[in-house]
Amino acid sequence: MNLAGMIDHTLLKAEASEKDIVTLCHEAQKFKFATVCVNPAYVRTAAKLLHGTGIGVSAVIGFPLGATLAEIKVQEVFAVKALGAKEVDMVMNIGCIKSGNWDAAARDVSRVVEAAHSCGLVIKVIIETALLTDEEKKQAAEIVRDSGAEFIKTSTGFAGGGATVEDVQKLKAWVGEGVKVKAAGGIRTRELALQLVEAGAERLGTSASIAIIES
Repeated sequence: MNLAGMIDHTLLKAEASEKDIVTLCHEAQKFKFATVCVNPAYVRTAAKLLHGTGIGVSAVIGFPLGATLAEIKVQEVFAVKALGAKEVDMVMNIGCIKSGNWDAAARDVSRVVEAAHSCGLVIKVIIETALLTDEEKKQAAEIVRDSGAEFIKTSTGFAGGGATVEDVQKLKAWVGEGVKVKAAGGIRTRELALQLVEAGAERLGTSASIAIIES
């Protein structure tokens, strides 16, 4: 199994500097990670550094709260595409989910997925599992499945909880074979990474990528 090729090498801290992003990209090239995952402001830098390497750039959208207006998320998609992103990781509107406003939550996702696909981007939808009940996770997963998104993603890593084996198993069962699962948040050991893959994750998001690969 090519574990490195399943990892989005991630740096989303507010204090991340351009020098840190340069280091991230050099590490991604050395270890041949799938992508680097960065905030929109660093997409241009990462795309230039990784041009021609086969390593993609993932940009986060509506991050980390998901409470940005759908119209703004759509504009973010087009902006990061222009800067060189190949994939986007959007945060679903968690407040809509917690309010039981499922129609609004679905519209938010569908509009952003449509925008991503219109310009050739792969899209992952973050549902923030740590903040949801099992029933909310299930309904959110069904929205993602029906939207046509390529991935459902567990977590931002900014909400006090991350990926669990149980959540990955459930999400995979709910979305079916047509949607992949990205596990993210709190993945710091090779043991957990392998357990998540065994549970059904096809992509992992982590800032501990090198420690995982070298252990």
